[in-house]
Amino acid sequence: MTNASFPALRMRRGRSAPWIREMLAEHRLHPSDFIWPLFICEGKDGEEPIATLPGVSRWSVDRLAGKAREARDLGIPCIALFPNTPAKLRSEDASEALNRDNLICRAIRAIKDAVPEIGVLTDVALDPYTAHGHDGLTDDQGRVLNDETSAVLVEQALVQAAAGADIVAPSDMMDGRVGAIRGGLEREGFGDVAIMAYAAKYASAFYGPFRDAVGSKGLLKGDKRGYQMDPANGAEALREVALDLAEGADMVMVKPGLPYLDVLARVKDAFGVPTFAYQVSGEYAMIEAAAAAGAGDRDALILETLMAFKRAGATGVLTYHAVDAARLLNR
Repeated sequence: MTNASFPALRMRRGRSAPWIREMLAEHRLHPSDFIWPLFICEGKDGEEPIATLPGVSRWSVDRLAGKAREARDLGIPCIALFPNTPAKLRSEDASEALNRDNLICRAIRAIKDAVPEIGVLTDVALDPYTAHGHDGLTDDQGRVLNDETSAVLVEQALVQAAAGADIVAPSDMMDGRVGAIRGGLEREGFGDVAIMAYAAKYASAFYGPFRDAVGSKGLLKGDKRGYQMDPANGAEALREVALDLAEGADMVMVKPGLPYLDVLARVKDAFGVPTFAYQVSGEYAMIEAAAAAGAGDRDALILETLMAFKRAGATGVLTYHAVDAARLLNR
């Protein structure tokens, strides 16, 4: 006998057992969704733990081949490289960024020699090389110069492409730099090198541990709100993405990640292009702190937050949890 008060559809039927939950899942995580950021330092056989990023270290160039093999064996397709440039090599004009034997170029070559099948993404910005910690060149008043910086970024991208980078990722937020870099790559015969534009990069409070990792903490004079986006703005991100795509970006990024899932979803809905999110250092550190305090299960927190990116429309995620997540998914 049917009770007329029962609902015609019980949603819980689709959640009643693991097999049906798996069958009806709308989104899935896979190790190929991840890009693994790695920090590089000078020296040999070196590992430098980063205090504000528990579980994350800087690695000397000779240790990178092992990291690349680990990523490949887990199914992670791409590594992102960030150098900790020694203080003595930082300058007002960021000249070390154009050194063809700098830390990042040696790292690219080491990875490509050892594991040529893995993708290498490199950061195009001057903050790892400037004495003042800004992403570009500055004038006498400390203002970041847009066009002068863009010209240097083109040369930086070419140096990285010549070393073997597969994707160059301008993170500086200068106007017009994507088009300038695309033009330079085409002109110099690097037409196959892709551009992942940090199209919607916000002036965020979540970048602190990253600045520790690349050695720029304490160097920054002022802030970056004159070129990075205002956290209050969402529609502006769509304008930024449209400009970068028109200038030749192959894929775009929203940064940070979890606090900007709404922006990520709007970008993917509006443009339908490969759209990435960066789960930044502050997000990673909060998950680690919560797990250490007993506020949540670490594995569950990692996978749930990464699934949130996929649900919001991310093609992939740059995450310091890439290896942990891949291991969990490969079980």
